[in-house]
Amino acid sequence: MTAVTNNAAVPAATDIRDIKPPVAIPDGWDWLWIVAAAFAVLSVLFLAWWFWRNRRTQVAIPPIIPAHIRAKQHLEEALKLIAQPKPFCIWVSDTIRFYLEERFNFRAPEQTTEEFLRELSVTDLLTVEQKESLGNFLESCDLVKFAKYEPREPELRELHNSATKLVEETEPVEASNAEPPPSAIEQAQIVNQK
Repeated sequence: MTAVTNNAAVPAATDIRDIKPPVAIPDGWDWLWIVAAAFAVLSVLFLAWWFWRNRRTQVAIPPIIPAHIRAKQHLEEALKLIAQPKPFCIWVSDTIRFYLEERFNFRAPEQTTEEFLRELSVTDLLTVEQKESLGNFLESCDLVKFAKYEPREPELRELHNSATKLVEETEPVEASNAEPPPSAIEQAQIVNQK
């Protein structure tokens, strides 16, 4: 009997199996974690878009400088080239041409002097004296630019004065009559007086 008992004991010892791992039981709250993660990702994306949009709109737009002020600035810069007649005349005549294009919608930069003067003769935007002065100015500049004429400094200063005078005569009326806004100190004085 011992032999039978031993035979029965042996298979029982080899029949022992290891413990099975625990089985995951869904608790029904997994969807909550998925929704929360999706909400977090969407929130981060929305905040990134919002900051990018606001940063883009907060970029300061520089104030537009009126044409007559910009032309006067360019004419002052041209004085640095007064020792070089050709670059000086090119700078001054281009400044006047661009000023007239912006101020009166003339197509001055794209036209030859003759074409521009022809267009200018039929307009009422400039007085007869201004048209004559502008014609003389452009012809003098063309002599320097194309005919290799080299005027002396007094002639170049006269061209510069003529260009400056034209800009001053044709600047908008509201721009020349407008008072500049009070400074911070003046504003404080006004407030203290009240």
